Amino acid sequence: MNTPTIAAQRALAPSTEQAIHQAADRAPGWRDWLKVFIDPGLRHPSRLAGATDTVVSTAQALGALAARGLVAHAFFLSGLTKLRDWDITLALFEDEYHVPLLTPEWAAWMGTGGELLLPVLLVLGLGGRFAALGLSVVNLVAVLSLSEIAPAALLQHQLWGALLIALALYGPGRLSVDAWSAWRASRRGA
Repeated sequence: MNTPTIAAQRALAPSTEQAIHQAADRAPGWRDWLKVFIDPGLRHPSRLAGATDTVVSTAQALGALAARGLVAHAFFLSGLTKLRDWDITLALFEDEYHVPLLTPEWAAWMGTGGELLLPVLLVLGLGGRFAALGLSVVNLVAVLSLSEIAPAALLQHQLWGALLIALALYGPGRLSVDAWSAWRASRRGA
């Protein structure tokens, strides 16, 4: 029998230090444990991450659409109410609403116009950030111009203000004319 000598065996066998590094390379590390938590039981971690991204992206788009619809509905109905009886609207702007820097007639025209045009732009997501900022101004002027405002009405205006600020900062979302036109422009450029 031809058995290798002790010197030959030592030359072939890895050193203790090499053996430790090889074992450490095979041992599960924190990245392996992270994969288990992110993607338990799946072969490809990117599948769960992709599905999660899709769910979150869809929820964000629907949330932005719902916020746009809620705020647009409230302001558009207010504009229609003002338009329905113009004499009462003018009387309200003369007696109740004290808009700074504008005459009551101009304030009534601008307020009603803003409450009718900007909600349509907002719900469509056409110039979504502009519409959100414009309605924020209308909302702020409405709160500041009233000498007394009921607590429930103030809470409504605060909610609308928060939603409008979020829409102005983050945009109208994927379900908007703005997003569609950006997508279309990127397709033409590609």
